[in-house]
Amino acid sequence: MNSNNEFYEIVVAGGGLAGTFAAVTAARMGKKVLLLDSGSCLGGTLTCCGVGPMMTGHSRDRQVIGGLFEELTERLKRNGYSCGHVRDTTGYISYLTPFSAEGMKLVLDEMTEEAGCETFFHVSVVGAEKCQGKISRVLVSGPEGLFWVNADIFIDATGDGDLAYYAGAPMKKGRESDGKSQPMTMNAKYCNVDRDQLLDYILKNIEKFPRLYGKEQLLRESGHLSIAGFSEEMKMAREKGILHFKREELLMFETDRKGEFIVNTTRITELDGTTVRGLSQAERVGRIQCNELDYFLKKYVPGFKDAVLEYTGPSVGIRGSRQLEGIYTLTAGDIIKGTQFETRIALAAYPIDVHNPDGQGTKSIFKMGEQGYYSIPYEVMICREISNLLVTGRCISASFEAQAAIRTTPTTSALGQAAGMAAAMVLQDSEKVKDVNGIDRKELQYKLKTRGVIL
Repeated sequence: MNSNNEFYEIVVAGGGLAGTFAAVTAARMGKKVLLLDSGSCLGGTLTCCGVGPMMTGHSRDRQVIGGLFEELTERLKRNGYSCGHVRDTTGYISYLTPFSAEGMKLVLDEMTEEAGCETFFHVSVVGAEKCQGKISRVLVSGPEGLFWVNADIFIDATGDGDLAYYAGAPMKKGRESDGKSQPMTMNAKYCNVDRDQLLDYILKNIEKFPRLYGKEQLLRESGHLSIAGFSEEMKMAREKGILHFKREELLMFETDRKGEFIVNTTRITELDGTTVRGLSQAERVGRIQCNELDYFLKKYVPGFKDAVLEYTGPSVGIRGSRQLEGIYTLTAGDIIKGTQFETRIALAAYPIDVHNPDGQGTKSIFKMGEQGYYSIPYEVMICREISNLLVTGRCISASFEAQAAIRTTPTTSALGQAAGMAAAMVLQDSEKVKDVNGIDRKELQYKLKTRGVIL
């Protein structure tokens, strides 16, 4: 095994929005940053799992997530890759943000290159070496084999907490009662959907769409449809053996292109996304479910008769797996009360959204204090056991229910920006600040707010 001879001050593992924005933030602070991703592009689930739209940076009509998330949105809009924030026609949240996945890849490349951070694609962290409570280096697998990468600070934004797990950080997985995680989902993207026929059918049968009822005018005026419904048809299809997975309704979102829809409906249960067998089987099961869904859509859903399936996945989407056991664990109570922590580094307004690990059913809790949003404290990203590790994105220290709220990309983008700033602060004042727990939280908040973060 070889060592990468270049010195990096900060290594970020994982190139979703959390990891990308951590890397961009630290690099803009003048730090030498290496960003590692196992795929071929940045964007994580948004570009590699067919996930979309981004939801949400708003609480009712108030924007609560700014910073790099808003910069990304503006860059996408400027280049014709997004219409920006639009109303959610299902009413589940207030605003969502459709985008072009291909445009997202290009814009994130631009942001990292402009910031001056180096990015390695097609590499995975497969091990870590620790000495006296600090990670000294991580073992990386790439096309040329295994090699070590050294750094002062390490940021885990892998989603599954891989780097933290290999380094021996305290981790937990899944639901507290039995360790089960939320179901995985294989998304499918369709073009050539007759959206006018689809919309006409819904408006003429609005009583069959309880989540859309009363939103007829919004549906007519919206240039980007979000659809939840067809429950009766889904039930019939399960009874006839057309569909074999337990999902209570059809959920789909129009992208930035008219007539192109992401269908987010499959439900893959009883498999562990952190094991090679579980993840491999989930990919196979996801494709089978998408194939069943393709038949169902074209036969029973108006507007889909001549629709073209562009692709599934390309990778299965994982809602939750490992979580850090940090200095503080965010709870469902924190979210329901809308707690405003003194050490907050992000606001969020996505509700608790638990997809049943056992099958059918989705539990949503929309209570988020009187103000309609909650905050996330810095302490969910750090643990006492490893002094130079920050964990960001969906694998922060959170209970099962709380993680079901903070896992969406606008929230994880804010967490990533905070992690990158915190890492840079440790290095800027290294004589005074000895570890990631030692930074001044007020100074961190100030630096984030001067860069457009809403706190």
